[in-house]
Amino acid sequence: MQKKAVLKVEKISKTFTGTKALTDVSFELMEGEVHAIMGENGAGKSTLMNIISGVYKPDSGAIYINGEKVFFNSPKDSQNFGIGFVHQEIALCKHVTVAENVFMCEINQSKKPLVNYSYYYKKAEEILKIFKVKIKPQQNVSQLTISEQQVVEIAKSLSLNCKILILDEPTAAITESETETLFKIINDLKERGISILYISHRMAEIFRICDRVSILRDGNLIGTYNVPEINEDLIVNKMIGRNIGNLYPAKGNRSDEVMLEVNNLCKDGLFNNISFKLHKGEILGFSGLVGAGRSEIAKTICGLLKKNSGEVILNSKKESINSYKDALKKGIVYLTEDRKTEGLLLNLSIEKNISALRVEQVSSGILLDHKKERNQAESFCTELNVKMSSATQKVGNLSGGNQQKVLIAKSLSVSPVLLFIDEPTRGIDVGAKSEIHRLLRNLSDEGKGVIIISSELPEIIGMCDRVIVIHEGSITGTVEGNDICEEKIIRLASGLKA
Repeated sequence: MQKKAVLKVEKISKTFTGTKALTDVSFELMEGEVHAIMGENGAGKSTLMNIISGVYKPDSGAIYINGEKVFFNSPKDSQNFGIGFVHQEIALCKHVTVAENVFMCEINQSKKPLVNYSYYYKKAEEILKIFKVKIKPQQNVSQLTISEQQVVEIAKSLSLNCKILILDEPTAAITESETETLFKIINDLKERGISILYISHRMAEIFRICDRVSILRDGNLIGTYNVPEINEDLIVNKMIGRNIGNLYPAKGNRSDEVMLEVNNLCKDGLFNNISFKLHKGEILGFSGLVGAGRSEIAKTICGLLKKNSGEVILNSKKESINSYKDALKKGIVYLTEDRKTEGLLLNLSIEKNISALRVEQVSSGILLDHKKERNQAESFCTELNVKMSSATQKVGNLSGGNQQKVLIAKSLSVSPVLLFIDEPTRGIDVGAKSEIHRLLRNLSDEGKGVIIISSELPEIIGMCDRVIVIHEGSITGTVEGNDICEEKIIRLASGLKA
């Protein structure tokens, strides 16, 4: 029996201030289907999802639900037609219970003077049973892991009789085991007849759980394909319209010269006795499970966290680094994994962000020299191939990949000698990933120290010349050369012998 189309998007177009975001995009979502939407950052995925969920109105085109033409003036309208949207940035009220979050709309619309908590706890429990998780309706959301919060977001959509679920980069901030749990939930929802639009940059996930994939490029639909009939190379070529060659650049040539030496670094409650060396000409990787202490080690070396003991030797000189300001003076930079909260000032321009670490570089005396600032920004943006209208454009209006390039430009603006780069390509497309990977290799070849912290094993394996594996705040082993493989890294990350 042929499945019916629960959602049909027909010739949708959308323009923002002269920029064409979507042009005549059409596709269908079938009942009980997991349908991937793929494309580079800026390809139009977010705009399309925001139109389907009622955030934006299209300039032209139509949306059909179960064959009926519909018009959305708000997200509430799309919810009324059974569309739920779980955003990459989870939007729950963390200081109230799971049940209150799941039924927030219903509670808000109720005219009763008091909330019948026992009633909502019971209703929430019935929905949570679908997911086979140990979440209690009475728990505060702040007590839950990120993956459990995602479950609550999905449960919230199901409470509104959701029949179409949009998942935006759902695995970006969760662990491998949590990802497996999410995939089981997706399969269960699929069996219940719920249709899912799945946005991800992770190829392995597309081939693991999706039935079909629609590929966008520059606001145009390139095509819709059955997943069993395509491969990674075809998707990449359709997404970026060019052949990027090998996904990772050639490995480096390690020098005997030690650039960085860390001895017995300790931070109570986070990690103990961390010792390692970084040689010139190599890219060093920090691998391990989420929460193992990888980022905390980097932040402590950079003065963002205060160490309890240990020493840092940079280019044969013992350094005293008690703040990030000290680190910057020594030429040590940390690129945060959280570009939107910690890394960038989203409401400010590209040029203001790039100059922010060392404003005196673009000043004349006590006054900011706007021409210097703009020249600096335009120079870095040209070098890093940042897609922008001008250097005065707000960073918050850029795609994720271009935001990441601005963050890298900001770090390079202080002429660093050593860079800690935390999750360098999280949430960005394969084309931008390739550009960033080549940039990092070039920096290493030029003599700069590069240490990558990443949760993506293919990235660690493809980019790093040597990998330090961390488990529960301790180094469990180091792998290099041909020994850099998933099996050995996973065993060491789990606290087992390689």
